[in-house]
Amino acid sequence: MKKLVLIDGHSIMHRAFYGVPDLTNSAGLHTNAIYGFLNVLFKLLDEEKPDALAVAFDLHAPTFRHKMYDAYKGNRKPMPEELKQQIPVIQEVLGAMGILVMTLEGYEADDILGTMAKRGARAGYEVSLVSGDRDLLQIADEHILIRIPKTKGGRTEVEDWDPARLKQEYHATPQQFIELKALMGDSSDNIPGVPKVGEKTAMGLMDAYGSIDGIYEHLELISKNSIRESLRENKELCDLSLTLATIDIDAPIPYEPADAAVGELFNEQAFALFKKLEFKNFLGRFDAGVKQEETPQWEMEIAQDLSAATAAVETLIHADRVAFLILPDGSVGLCREGRSYLFPLRNEPPLLEALGEYRGGLNQAEIGNLLRDLYNGYCRKGHKRLITFDVKKTYDVFEKKLQIGSRLHRDFTDVKLLAYLMNPLKSEYTIEDVAGEYVSMMPDDYKTVFGKLPFEDAMRDRQDEVADFVQKRLFAILTSAPALEEAVEKSGQKKLYDEIEMPLTYVLYAMEKEGVIADADALKAYSNMLGERIGVLEESIYRQVGEKFNINSPKQLGEILFDKMKLKGGKKTKTGYSTAADVLEKLAVDNPVVRDVLEYRGLTKLKSTYADGLADFIREDGRIHTSFNQMITATGRISSTDPNLQNIPMRTELGRQIRKVFRPREGCVFLDADYSQIELRLLAHMSEDAELIEAYRQSEDIHRITASKVFHTPFEEVTDLQRRNAKAVNFGIVYGISSFGLSQDLSISRKEAGEYIEQYFETYPGIKRYLDQAVATAKETGESRTLYGRRRPIPELKSSNFMQRQFGERVAMNAPIQGTAADIMKIAMIRVFEAIEKAGLKSRLLIQVHDELLIETYADEEQQIRQILEDNMKGAAQLAVELEIDVHSGSTWYEAK
Repeated sequence: MKKLVLIDGHSIMHRAFYGVPDLTNSAGLHTNAIYGFLNVLFKLLDEEKPDALAVAFDLHAPTFRHKMYDAYKGNRKPMPEELKQQIPVIQEVLGAMGILVMTLEGYEADDILGTMAKRGARAGYEVSLVSGDRDLLQIADEHILIRIPKTKGGRTEVEDWDPARLKQEYHATPQQFIELKALMGDSSDNIPGVPKVGEKTAMGLMDAYGSIDGIYEHLELISKNSIRESLRENKELCDLSLTLATIDIDAPIPYEPADAAVGELFNEQAFALFKKLEFKNFLGRFDAGVKQEETPQWEMEIAQDLSAATAAVETLIHADRVAFLILPDGSVGLCREGRSYLFPLRNEPPLLEALGEYRGGLNQAEIGNLLRDLYNGYCRKGHKRLITFDVKKTYDVFEKKLQIGSRLHRDFTDVKLLAYLMNPLKSEYTIEDVAGEYVSMMPDDYKTVFGKLPFEDAMRDRQDEVADFVQKRLFAILTSAPALEEAVEKSGQKKLYDEIEMPLTYVLYAMEKEGVIADADALKAYSNMLGERIGVLEESIYRQVGEKFNINSPKQLGEILFDKMKLKGGKKTKTGYSTAADVLEKLAVDNPVVRDVLEYRGLTKLKSTYADGLADFIREDGRIHTSFNQMITATGRISSTDPNLQNIPMRTELGRQIRKVFRPREGCVFLDADYSQIELRLLAHMSEDAELIEAYRQSEDIHRITASKVFHTPFEEVTDLQRRNAKAVNFGIVYGISSFGLSQDLSISRKEAGEYIEQYFETYPGIKRYLDQAVATAKETGESRTLYGRRRPIPELKSSNFMQRQFGERVAMNAPIQGTAADIMKIAMIRVFEAIEKAGLKSRLLIQVHDELLIETYADEEQQIRQILEDNMKGAAQLAVELEIDVHSGSTWYEAK
């Protein structure tokens, strides 16, 4: 029998919007509801394999129900703007797939679906009607199945309802289900029902008398006086409710099941839309013929010997634009307009070659020499830039042959870095994403083409496929570069890219390559010391609570603290008591066992993450080589991974001791330079507040000066508590702190915290004006800017969610300051690095952590390095207040800090 699937468009979109985390594509369009809807659609397609498929939507216009009852659905909140903008897009997607989209003025989607379902059943179809709305259960019959999607454990499951299940769970037939709703009303649709008749009463009456007519025929038999009289007095309301609740199954829709016949869903038009929406996970559903349009019609040459590769380089040197990729196995892909080349790295041992197993390709030295020749001919003589994706990862290949230092960056264009500057909010940047946004193509990623096959195996066994895979990426890089360069220039970020971000790529490469010595023996001793203290704490905790339990289990810990020990302040959640840090910190004041638990937690994290975890990152040279990332944070701050050296603990003495394991090479000391209060100094400069600027120019303790002004206390009489409170406000203001946040930080009342903030703004009125203006400008432009032009889009400011909008306002206040601080640190790093290089010194910049630089300094160069740090960090920006740094030296990072 033929199958007809009908979908309630608004219902499934609404469910998807709240069930899928917020997603946006590169253009800033919210796509989470569309993505969730398509997930449900594809699940249905796979399960049902329908012959006909249609989706119904409500129109933004009154229906016949609104005309008979003004208050119908009058209590519904307006649709969130983020969802509203996705409705026409999903309709466009469905249209592109050839799926029938049904609407009818004056009628709801339920009426359209009910009518189409009944027509389909009469025409011999088995009908599946999919909606999150239980009102449609009244449509169920022997040929119409109602399917209601549910999300359980992050997965979509579908509940199936037929008349038998309805009878079992509601004791009602589909017709009786309508009457139940009429009796008890429906708050979601604002259907009034009969006063005093709830669900339990309505079901009892229907069980007893079978229908509304039966109830009214036997009204005098209803024993409960209040129910009987309410039914008697509200007969008209009951009739109205029944009309409102009844789906019209004879709506004048111009559609027949034949109009919904399923055609070629995954066609070229749909593919283009899926690419535009950046739904990479769905592209595998399109066959190769549809995707063929995106493949560049270029010639591809695999250079299997040095002669062919040399000839290729000669043609590339004279091309207008050249792109290249260093592939995972060391092979290289290159292209110019109209032609691509693959230089495979030869991995066969010499013995296999001698036995006739030689498959062709080039050795590492040959590839290196070819890239050197390309660079010298194309960049140095031709004065052109090679285009690539993530240039920092390619420097090592060139540096080995060229050894020209920090000048190297000037001869490259980094498409990934350009894409980051245009949209710094993304969690990752891939060639596929860039291709989709700037070249209107979206090549399959490696996993889609090769699965789990290692690249080296793919290169050996499926080289032609690898060549095609690489060619698409080269095409995307080469053709997207001009569009991205133009976009960055139009956005006012060209100088930022040319003078800060690109020079920094080489500095970070050199720092990663250098690494830092980590003393494995000292790390082991530190781990053992932590282990001993953890053991002592375990015994103490067990002794105090009177039993052993898993301290790392929040559930068990909650039961011990709040059920067994009866501590006050427990917060019950779905999974048990909350044992989050903020809950335990309040209890720790009066409960020694909670203090022990907090210390235990801190030390176990120290041991696992740092004492034990760092040992895995020490390489054969005895050094840890972290990766510095400049394309992760939205504000432009540099981050560190594998391992994260920027999260080395500093709050506790025991945590700080981890820095003792980091030491300089023999004959060197560490010099550590740290910007002093850079964000607060930037606030003074950017707000142009005369009082704060003057306070800095007095060269006194800024927090004590602020306390003196805010609390109207002579400078000499400011207490330590007043200074601490002023410090919290000083730094909190930079992050848009609220009275609630400040009250939590200082353990004071919200009212008192509000007064502190108010007094602060009275003292520094320029800051209040600046922060208000920053928010107003961001609302107008949709973004914030640093002093160096770095943009940070703030889509949260347009959110329908109040908490999201508040977050957006805090970002608008803080991003220009934090981002400018990041820009200044990057400028300082470049200047310090180049000054060391220019002076021909052996000392090396090793680590950057937020506002801090660590340099491995030869003893005879210490004074020169101190002067370089002083000149270049303080001189990185000219502000209304001077930048200040603190410089310390030591034989370990701990001593230097």
